[in-house]
Formats: sequence, C-alpha cells, structure tokens
Amino acid sequence: MAAFTLAHLSDPHIPPLPRPRPGELVGKRAFGYLNWTRNRRKFHRRDVLDALVSDMRSQTPDHIAVTGDLVNLALESEFQPARTWLEGVGPSDRVTVIPGNHDAYVRATQHRFAEAFAPYLRGDDAADAGAAFPSLRRRGPLALISVSSAVPTPPLKATGWLGRIQLDALDRLLSRLLAEQAFRVLLVHHPLRSDAWDKRLTDAPELLALLGRYGVELVLHGHDHVHSTIWIDGPAGKIPTIGVPSASAIAHDWHPAAAYNLFAIAREGDAWRCEHTVRGIDDTLCVRQIRQTRLI
Repeated sequence: MAAFTLAHLSDPHIPPLPRPRPGELVGKRAFGYLNWTRNRRKFHRRDVLDALVSDMRSQTPDHIAVTGDLVNLALESEFQPARTWLEGVGPSDRVTVIPGNHDAYVRATQHRFAEAFAPYLRGDDAADAGAAFPSLRRRGPLALISVSSAVPTPPLKATGWLGRIQLDALDRLLSRLLAEQAFRVLLVHHPLRSDAWDKRLTDAPELLALLGRYGVELVLHGHDHVHSTIWIDGPAGKIPTIGVPSASAIAHDWHPAAAYNLFAIAREGDAWRCEHTVRGIDDTLCVRQIRQTRLI
C-alpha cells in the first residue's frame, strides 16, 4: 500500500497587514496593531511564506492541513486576501483549515472566518454543511477531525476553549470512529499542554480525557510558533502531538524560522506506519529537510 502524505503548516499570519479603517483600532485591536507595527511585521514576511508554500507544493502531498491564524487582527479587509492565499495553497477538497485565536480576534468579526473559508472547513457529512465543529473529513486512509479552539479573548490573552457542546459532539464522533480502520488525525490550533497561562487551551484536561478514552493516531496544532513533539496518553499507548513554527516567520528570539511537516502514512499488516519529515527555511529563503523520524 502506497503511503498517503499529509502536509501540515500553521500560523501564516498573512502579511502585509492591510491599513485599518477608522474606528477599527479599539480595544484588543489597538494593542495588537501596536505589537504588529513595533515587532511582528519585522518577522512575518510574505516572501518567506511564499517560498515555504512553493516547496510544500513541490512535495505533492495528498492533503494539506492548516491549523489556524491565517489573519492577524481579524480586520474585515484581511479575509479576502487570506482566502485568495488559501486558494493558491490548494482546492478545498485537498486542503483542510481550522481557525486560530487571531482568526476570532474580536467579537465583531469572529463569524467571518467560517464565512470566508466555508468550503475548506466543511466535513463530509450533510450535517456539517454549516462548517460546525467538530467536523470529519475522510481522505484516503485518514479521518481528519477538526475542532475549533478559536474564541475572542481580552487584551494580552490568547487562550483557547472548545466548550461543552463541542466536547460532547467530539465524544460521539470519536466513539463512532472506533469501529473503523482509519488513521485518525485531530486538528486543533492550541497545544494540548502549555506552560503559558495566558496562551493555554483552558479545557485541555477535558480534551486529554477524551483522547485517553478513545485515542487518535496523531494530533496536529500550531499557536506557539515552535517545533514541538509531545506524547500524550491514549488507550493503546502514547499519541504523538506535533506543533510547527509560523509559516511566514524568520528566526527571531527563541522562535525558529518557518517550517512545515510532512507525514507519510501507510498500513502495514495490523498496524500503522507514520514517518515524520520537517522541512524549513534557511537564511537564503531556501527550504531544506531538517529531520526525519518514525513516529509510529
């Protein structure tokens, strides 16, 4: 059986930031805009993002997962350029996207992500036509399970939250998948463990409990803008949980340069095989392989 290749990138924070309209820079957006103009605009570059996506497409993955933070301040003027960028990554049947906290930055536009990217969010079932979460997409041997941790938060906070309704629906979905021979991949923006109180997934214990009961084969996330591999408890062993740096960033402070993940997934007898390759950008905007490991 030929391996199915899943690519994973996150947090493109698509630059440049459009000029805000009068009245948009109030509350949290005022803090975010100040941070962008003083700091983030120096590190998030469109040429970096374009070079990374070009390399990723050259690897001809079977599917691509984008785990949130496509925009920066959730300005109305950010969503159409982000949709255009995503269409350049791939068509909606080959790309799955979930929102991050920046995509739901303020209450006024928290609904716009689902509107702008609806074809990239929808699950395969008719019940998911409204891009509700959790959603399920079956691609090759994969069952791609998307959840949303994107909620508006006060200034200087970047926490996420799934909520009881979504967790209960995820419980039912994971229970149904137990009867299938599928490689289950959970997509979530926030990491399942975090040392940063103001950036954590607030109901991570409840999500970890579900995964401990039902299991998945792989969890993919973004948010922290770093390479990350942790192992969480599942019913039949440890589950790899993989994070990735921002797809548009140059190396700065403790944050590495832009990178993406490739997962080659195949069934071998009664078990799954998953090989993980990391490709990242260097100072000359060339993308090279950083490492390759076997996860399962």
